[in-house]
Amino acid sequence: MSAAVPLTPELGPSWLRPLVDNVGQVPEAFRRRLPPDVLAMVTAAKATASARRNGRDAAVLVLFSGPESGPPDGGVPDDADLLVTVRASALRHHAGQAAFPGGACDPDDDGPVATALREAREETGIDVARLHPLATMERTFIAPSGFHVVPVLAYSPDPGPVAVVDEAETAIVARVPVRAFINPANRLMVYRRTFSRRFAGPAFLLNEMLVWGFTGQVISAMLDVAGWAQPWDTTDVRELDEAMALVGDEGGA
Repeated sequence: MSAAVPLTPELGPSWLRPLVDNVGQVPEAFRRRLPPDVLAMVTAAKATASARRNGRDAAVLVLFSGPESGPPDGGVPDDADLLVTVRASALRHHAGQAAFPGGACDPDDDGPVATALREAREETGIDVARLHPLATMERTFIAPSGFHVVPVLAYSPDPGPVAVVDEAETAIVARVPVRAFINPANRLMVYRRTFSRRFAGPAFLLNEMLVWGFTGQVISAMLDVAGWAQPWDTTDVRELDEAMALVGDEGGA
């Protein structure tokens, strides 16, 4: 069994401190975007999976990189970035979807931090020795996949090179500027019709990807909690396929 990986929140940079110090508020900011009926449905599905013990544990790495000091007036450095992947288009589940690197826990993993680091190394080739795990977020149940996911917040002043390791699993590995997620011009709401429901969640339209679903919700919640979010047009609501068709056309950084 791998050794437990300690959390070192004190190694986070000053500009990331608002998020690290208030990471416990991310779940509430996440749920605030869910309509009451959808929240009730997700809560019920989580309870059912827990009672049946048929949900699988997983973890994802939420890796911020950038200088150790921020702008004099506060805020996020221009060269700060967030590690994001896009799943291969031929996969059976979540094909072409942007995500944090991560996956299911292995029996040899000593907790979610170890899982997140191992999966990130396998997917992106990143040198995990350069990373500082800062905090874990609340375990969240993802109903479509049946996973109980723990996002692991981490930081590196310089994570080194990252790239696609297995093209059958991953199409893109990118360190996306945080300012691209903050930019109101890149934000919209996206919905996917499921069982006649129309639930729209926060999304980000970038040059190479549309970040939506669980990943988009977590990023949106982090921006809110850290105080980085700027006013954006929440009435710009697109159907998923329509929004995906805009990737590479209107997206920006």
